[in-house]
Amino acid sequence: MIPFNKPFLIGSELKYIEEAVKSGKISGNGKYTQLCHQFFEQKYGFGRCLLTTSCTDALEMAAILADIKEGDEVIIPSYTFVSTALAFVRQGAKIVFADSYSDNPNIDLDSIEVLITSKTKAIVPVHYAGVACDMDKIMELANKYHLLVIEDAAQAIDSFYIGKDGIKKALGSIGHLAAFSFHETKNIISGEGGMIVINDERFTDRAEIIWEKGTNRTQFFRGEIDKYGWVDIGSSFLPSEVIAAFLWGQLENLDIIQKKRKLLWEYYYQQLNPLANLCGIKMPQIPDYATNNGHMFYIQFATLEERTKYIERFKKQDILSVFHYISLHSSPYYSLKHDGRVLPNSDKFTDTLLRLPMYYELSETEIDAIVNCFLEK
Repeated sequence: MIPFNKPFLIGSELKYIEEAVKSGKISGNGKYTQLCHQFFEQKYGFGRCLLTTSCTDALEMAAILADIKEGDEVIIPSYTFVSTALAFVRQGAKIVFADSYSDNPNIDLDSIEVLITSKTKAIVPVHYAGVACDMDKIMELANKYHLLVIEDAAQAIDSFYIGKDGIKKALGSIGHLAAFSFHETKNIISGEGGMIVINDERFTDRAEIIWEKGTNRTQFFRGEIDKYGWVDIGSSFLPSEVIAAFLWGQLENLDIIQKKRKLLWEYYYQQLNPLANLCGIKMPQIPDYATNNGHMFYIQFATLEERTKYIERFKKQDILSVFHYISLHSSPYYSLKHDGRVLPNSDKFTDTLLRLPMYYELSETEIDAIVNCFLEK
């Protein structure tokens, strides 16, 4: 059996969990939470980092910080996970869906400007498969129309954007706000977990308050005030020290994890690329301005029927492959609210994209078995 995903231990995750329990503090914002925050801020040049219980929570915090209200419009790609939209819908926003590129699931930036109105508040680019959107274009639009940019970097840990100036910037460090995921399917995991990054100092103080259930308790713990109380809206967004301790064990080994995943991605590519024309599949594309973090290996078929055929072929060999999102503009919940625009590329990826198994402990022998399925008659 080759699963689609497999959670893994690589270092001292269990040791750190034990230490956290023995310390007498397993509620949030303890030693391991702070270690994780410092790691990200120092390694990637992020602004203020705050761990959350999920990427969904991080996006919800971003929606609150962006002061999204009833009637505001937020532009997001249709081909994304529901959390990207849900965080803003909960604040009363109207979601304006943009299409993907024809050769890339990321948001088609050439289609965005015509979608901007006087009600537009934010653009939420999603770095699908950890591959960067063209952030220079996005920030230029944001500056022109005075919009906020919230990077959905759920899949984009340790991935970079190379700007027009040649400078390489970590994804999640460019927009005003960013959200990451440490779900068990991601490169760096904690089971469930996420993080919000605040790159615009206007939002830093309020982010800490929202994170701590609407109280200024974080300022109290730093000795900046002599007592704390309820000062804003918020929720219990911060994770326990158990989650943070597991995550810290992973972060200590991030470079090892990333090296392995990139090697697996390259092996997939080397083995499948010669078969692409024969099997009628398209390989993933990495734009010149993006790096590859080895998060996902996907292929694209010509039709839904072809994809279904191969999914069944894999199942017979005990190999689990999965398709990804159903375009959100056609979802049962939001289709009637959509403005009726046809988004053909989003629908195409819905019908034809297939994700192959990808996890740290995957072996080249297992990849060979997957590739051999394409050679069957």
